[in-house]
Amino acid sequence: MIRKIIKIDEEKCNGCGACAAACHEGAIEMIGGKARLTREDYCDGLGDCLPACPADAISFEERDAPAYDESAVLAAKEKKAEQTPACGCPGTQTKTLYRESSVSDPAVAPVDSQLRQWPVQMKLVPVKAPYYENASLLVAADCTAYAYGNFHHDFIRNHVVLVGCPKLDSIDYSEKLTAILRENSIRSVTVVRMEVPCCGGLEYAVRQALQASGRSIPLQVVTISTDGRIL
Repeated sequence: MIRKIIKIDEEKCNGCGACAAACHEGAIEMIGGKARLTREDYCDGLGDCLPACPADAISFEERDAPAYDESAVLAAKEKKAEQTPACGCPGTQTKTLYRESSVSDPAVAPVDSQLRQWPVQMKLVPVKAPYYENASLLVAADCTAYAYGNFHHDFIRNHVVLVGCPKLDSIDYSEKLTAILRENSIRSVTVVRMEVPCCGGLEYAVRQALQASGRSIPLQVVTISTDGRIL
């Protein structure tokens, strides 16, 4: 039958996973870091996913597609509720991480903090400050410092730190980051994100800001696994 259904532009998709979380029917899945419409019969054509996409990668089209199967959607929801958290976000799936302590001597001195400035939260940092002068910028997802044990030494050291979570904060990171890059002499930008899809929004905001700033600044992106490894 000919009906209205969503269309995903994979070239525009930044892999943030916001559309998959917004799709209450479960028609969209994240595959290979991209959003894909995997069940056309689950798509009701209402487009709850459209406003959730920060990359404008989703649109409507009229084409031949299977009819919306509400009963199949409800059955899939019941099955999924037994296996995953209610929000359906892969980043919230619970797991226990077992590790053996790498410190055998209780008298070992504590690790010194490498933080050079305050505040660090993206929505609180100023657009212009002396510490930005000729600085290397670290834009980090909230969870990375908890997941990666040597975070201060490997990432914070000699960097100005901006921390945020696109899933929890309601501000547009790209606007503030663009202003920071335009108004200060930033030498380089490093993004440290988690492997979960929602962290793609942080990387996307930085890439958008670099483009909008009109400046040529080296960018490095590091992804941390939920068990604390650099991927």
